[in-house]
Amino acid sequence: MAGGGSAIRGSRVGAGPMGEAERGDTAPRQRIVFFCANGHETATVFAVEAAIPEAWDCPRCGLPTSTDVNNPPPPPKIEPYKTHLAYVKERRSEQEAAEILEEALEKLRARRARGEVIF
Repeated sequence: MAGGGSAIRGSRVGAGPMGEAERGDTAPRQRIVFFCANGHETATVFAVEAAIPEAWDCPRCGLPTSTDVNNPPPPPKIEPYKTHLAYVKERRSEQEAAEILEEALEKLRARRARGEVIF
C-alpha cells in the first residue's frame, strides 16, 4: 500500500462547480459583426451597455473595419519609406545644399592643410 498521498486527489483549493449561483449573473451581451475592405467578417461580443467602437482592426488582415457591410472603410494610405536624404531635400533647396557642402569642404581642406588626422 502506498502512503503519503492526499485525501483529496485531483483537486485544488477553490476548485469546484462554478455556476451562476456562485459567480452571479452574467451581463447581457450583444454580438456585433465588423467588415473590412477585403470582405472579412469579424464577430465580437460586447456587453449591451458598452459603447460600440466605430472601427475595429481585422484580425486576419489588419485593415480597419466597420459595422456597415456595404461600406467598409478604405485601406489606409501607406506612404513609402523615406530616406534621410529625402527628408533633407524637403527642408533644403539645391542652392542651400550646395552652400552647406562647400562650407563643409572648406573646413575639411583647412584641417588637412594644418596636418590634422581625419578619420
